Parts: sequence; structure tokens; C-alpha cells
Amino acid sequence: MDFSIPAEIHATLDALDDFIEREIVPLQVQDDNMRFFDHRREWARTDWDHDGVPRAEWEDLLREMRRRADAAGWLRWALPAEFGGRDASNLEMAIIREHLAHKGLGLHNDLQNESSIVGNFPTVLMMRDFGTPDQIAEWMPGFLDGSRRLAFGLTEPNHGSDATFLETTAVRDGDEWVINGAKRFNTGVHHATHDIIFARTSGDPGSPVGITAFLVPCDAPGFDVEFYWWTLNMPSDHAEVALVDVRVGADAVFGRVDHGLELAQHFVHENRIRQAASSLGAAQYCIDEAVAYANQRITWGRKLSVNQGIQFPLVELHTEAAMLRQLIRETAWRLDQQHHMEVTHQVAMCNYRSNRLACDAADRAMQTCGGVGYSRHMPFEHIYRHHRRYRITEGAEEIQMRKVAQHLFGFGRSRTGS
Repeated sequence: MDFSIPAEIHATLDALDDFIEREIVPLQVQDDNMRFFDHRREWARTDWDHDGVPRAEWEDLLREMRRRADAAGWLRWALPAEFGGRDASNLEMAIIREHLAHKGLGLHNDLQNESSIVGNFPTVLMMRDFGTPDQIAEWMPGFLDGSRRLAFGLTEPNHGSDATFLETTAVRDGDEWVINGAKRFNTGVHHATHDIIFARTSGDPGSPVGITAFLVPCDAPGFDVEFYWWTLNMPSDHAEVALVDVRVGADAVFGRVDHGLELAQHFVHENRIRQAASSLGAAQYCIDEAVAYANQRITWGRKLSVNQGIQFPLVELHTEAAMLRQLIRETAWRLDQQHHMEVTHQVAMCNYRSNRLACDAADRAMQTCGGVGYSRHMPFEHIYRHHRRYRITEGAEEIQMRKVAQHLFGFGRSRTGS
């Protein structure tokens, strides 16, 4: 079995690095844009006087990054060719994601808002697979040029991982639907034109059937952003949204009536394996930086790195990163060859272990570097704060472990292997 990275992917990484050096690094350092990445980053990015949402200047910079990446053919790399992409495989995207995160903080692959020179575009794929012909014609151009932006409203004040128990309802009234309820951590509302609202339209609480997705304009009467949750990683785009008698037409139904959770599950495996690869890259960056610091730091007349108390924790993390790298790449390769449900347990393994590793590696890097490692003049606190969220969002690690247990113990379906 050949475990080497294919030559064409190596060539892609080299071309990416060249583009970053030519187009993105100069943009990052001009006009004091470094304030968004150095010790001032949280202050510079956050509009503290307006609910803690991202500053307009920060989002303007990200838009210019995406514009340059799109013009160079990188932004849509993962998309099908029909949408200007290159039909990148899951294996290729996992390797790219790790590579970009391993480069550390930078405009090329920002952590806080998951903005990268190689985009994900899950809404494009959702619209392709679930939209009506009229919706595709109306929405797809805006998704691709950024003029149409969707937020995602699934989590509620009383329900997170138990989404099938959501309390938001939608009731038919003639040719319209009337939506009432509330959403929590409604990501992306601050700049979205529309919100995907999941609401129960039939069935009993707990049933996965009977939930419908709606494309709700954010300026619709009765749609109210009450506040934004201030989180460990600021700025915040996680809104608390109230919906009171919000009316939408039949053309706002996204996907099949009563089968809206199909959308919530769409692309989840691809997204989680890519996110696992990003966490792995960030973890390896922290490990490498801690090793470099220990090799140059002199304490008691000797390099800090001669101490086994410094060596062994980093050896443990480096070993886990090496093992995870192989599992992530194998899983990504299997996603390219098999139905995603056949490898869902492996995706879960990769996801929760990589997210945990990123946090552990950032914490160890802080400890290795001492006081300066704890400061904001080094990137470890930012990496920790960002990746700590993934142990809760994107499927909490307990949910990921439950998926592994279902496969291991044969819960809910016939056991097909260990």
C-alpha cells in the first residue's frame, strides 16, 4: 500500500504556497492589517460597541482575500466543475486543510470565522441537491459571488444535540407558512441575507420526520435578533433569534416538507473530515513551535529541550498527530470510494480526537513557552480558544463518541465489523 501523497497534490500545495506569498502575505502586512493577526487581533476584529460582532474593516479584508483567491482559481477548488471548481477529492481537501492550518495564523486560512483561500461552500451543494429549479436559478449566482448569504438556525434555547426535539413550529396558512419559535447560536446572522430555519411542521417531538427547512429573509417582519452571545473566541456571530408570526411563501421551503433534517446532515461528513484535518494542522503547528522554542531557550545554562519533562509531553502529542494523520487520510480516501454512512464512525473518530489534540497541543505549547506562551504575543491562546469550540459545535465530542460506540457495539443497526 502506498502512503505517499500523490505528486499532483504536492504540486497543488506548492502552487498554493506560491499564491499565498505573492498575493495574500502582501495584503496581510499592508496598511497595518497585521493588527488583525498579532497581539491586537481580538480587539481589532471585534466591534465591541455593536454586540461584539466582527468589525466591518475585518470583514472587508476577508472579502478582498476571497476575491483574490477566486480570481486565481483557488476559492472554489473543492466545488464541482459546473460551479467553477476543480472537483477536488476528500483526500485532496484533507491534505490541503492540514497544510494551510500548519502554516499558522494568517489571512490565508483564518481560524475565527473559518475563512480560507480554499472555500467549503456547503450552501452551494445543499442548493444543488435540495433546491427546486427556480430556487437554483435564483440563488446559485448569489451564493457564488457572495451577494446571497445564509445563516444556519437549528440550535434552540432548550435543544442542541437533541435537534429532533426542537420547539420552533411552522403552520400552513393558505399559501404561506407562519413560523414561531427561537434559535440560539444562530451562526452568521450578522451578515446573512437569509436564515435557514428548521421548524416542526408535523409529527411528535423527537421524531426526525416532520421537520422542515425554510429560507427566511433576515429582514422579515417578526424576525428579531435579540443579542449576540459573547464567547471564548471573539468576535461573535452567534445570535439569539426570536421568530414571532414570521410569514414566508411556499417557495421558501428548502428541500422536502417534513424532511428538513436531510439538509442538516448534508455535507456533514465532508465538513467534519476537513475540519479534523485543520485541527491536526493547527496541533502540529503548536508542537513544532514549542519544539523550536525549547531548542533555543536557555535555562540554567542549558537548552530547555534537554529536559525530559519538556520532551516527553511533546513526544506524546507528536506521536498522536502522526497516527491521526494516517487515520484522517485513510478516512478521507474512503469517503471518496464508499457511501459516507459506511465510514461515519471513522469520521467521528477523526473529528473528536483531532479537536481534542489541537486543544492539548496549544495548551502544551503555552506551558512549554512559559509566560510568553500565555501572552497574546504568541498565537497559542488564539488557537486554543478557536479549536475548543469544536469540541462542542460541529457535533459535540460526546455525540461523535456515541457514533463510534454505535458501530463498535452494534447499537441501532446490524454490526458489520469492528
